[in-house]
Parts: sequence; structure tokens; C-alpha cells
Amino acid sequence: MRSGRETVMHTAKVANGVVAAVLRDVEKREAVIPFQDIKARSREMEPTRDVRAALLRHGCGVIVEIKRNSPVFGPTAPFAQSETPVEDVARAIEAGGAHLIACQTERLRFDGSLTDMAKARDAVELPMVCRDVIVDPYQIHEARCFGADMIPLQVGILDQNRLEALIDRAESLGMVVMAEVRTGEEADRALDAGATVIAVNSWTFDTNSLNPAAFAEIAPGLPSAVIKISLGGVRTARDLIDAASSGADAVLAAEAVMSSEDVTAATRRLAAAGQHPACPSRS
Repeated sequence: MRSGRETVMHTAKVANGVVAAVLRDVEKREAVIPFQDIKARSREMEPTRDVRAALLRHGCGVIVEIKRNSPVFGPTAPFAQSETPVEDVARAIEAGGAHLIACQTERLRFDGSLTDMAKARDAVELPMVCRDVIVDPYQIHEARCFGADMIPLQVGILDQNRLEALIDRAESLGMVVMAEVRTGEEADRALDAGATVIAVNSWTFDTNSLNPAAFAEIAPGLPSAVIKISLGGVRTARDLIDAASSGADAVLAAEAVMSSEDVTAATRRLAAAGQHPACPSRS
């Protein structure tokens, strides 16, 4: 077992390696489509869908993440055997009553793609969350070009100036930023940067360990005006209700749905719990 210092060093090393790989990937894409071109294209896109309204519907909302693979759990059920079209997965999630859909677009660890996100968004009416390691302005314009309505920014891997600049850039395109935090200190930094949607991620950045208590530890200290999302570790209706009891306006679930052969039914179980009269809600 690693000591606390060893864990921090290991996570930092993994994060630095991932960020470096992401930036190399961005450079390759920018060599094909220059920054000014992707920037212009992003500003010509149709308006974004209303993320805030979706998150603030009555009850505890459900965001289901489409992912092809996971460093922890391996290939997901819809894509493991006979591959299901991503459009069909998105429609199944929408039919199950999700409030938003997230799509894992990180290619390096999750076999995701922006094309998957664009196909999923075209197939449904729900707002779309891009799930990626976003560290460069190019990625923000790119995500908008492929249909993102909300993007994540992982506070722990960004310095404060970069965090603030990326939030401003995303919001200038009409997108909502979901600031991902793992500690109270990161939550304070997100608030200082102007974040109004904060997701407490229960997974460490290197995805090797889960802290199920993270949301309950951090969320109560956030201002009431902030939209709060519990990210990671929500697998059952009980988990969702527990998160709502700690102030979650929504939960983001991946394996709870992606491990199921029946995506619609798995989504419906969580969505029904979020709308149950006994489920705490801000409204």
C-alpha cells in the first residue's frame, strides 16, 4: 500500500503523462485543422441545448455516460460483443428518462471519440456532455464543433489562470462548464474561478481508487446557488438517494448503465429513484 505522499506523487505522474499525451494529440489535430479555423467553425454552430434547465428539473437528475471502455472495468456491455451503434445507445438512455447524456471522448484511455459524441447528440434531444481531459483552448472549440453543450474541466490538473481562461472561453460559446473536483481545496479554487456547476469526482485521476464518501464530504460546503453533481460511485437507486440527501442536483452514472445488457431499463431504475417523492430535491 502506498503512503499518502507516494499516492500524491503517483497521481501527479499519471496526470502529467496523460496531459502531455493529450497535448501531443491536440498538436496533431491542429496541424490538420488550424486553431483559427476550428475557432471560426465553433462560432457558427447552432445554439447549445439548455443544460441548466435539464440539471434543475424536479428531483435528482441523471446523467448517463456513454463509454466504450474503462481502464478499471474493461470494455462495456453495449460495445463488448456485437457492437451496438452509439446512436442506439443514446436513444436507449433517452428512453430511460435521463436528463442529460455524457459521452466519453478521451481516446487515450477510454477508446472514445468526438465522432461518437456527435452521433449520439444527433440521435437525441437531450443536452450533451463531453467527457474528456480538456486542458487547451483548441479542445473547447473542437468540442463545440462536435456538439458539446457542457464540458468538464478537472481543477486538479489546471493552474488557476488556465482554469479561469478556459471557463471564460467555454461560456463565450454558450457552453456550461462542469468543474470536476476531488478535494475541498479544489472546490474552493473552482468557486474562485467562477464555476457555477461543480461535480465531485469520487475516482482519483489515475482511476485506481474510489472514495464513495467524497461527495458527502465536499458538497455541503458549497454555496446553495451552485449546481452540484455527484460523479462516480453511483450504481444503485440507494446510491442516488444518498447523493441527493447530501445535496446532489444530479448524478453522473456510467458503469451502472454501461455494464447492463438493457441500457434503457438500467437508466430507468436510476431516473425513477431521482423522481421518487422521497428523493430530496432543491425544488
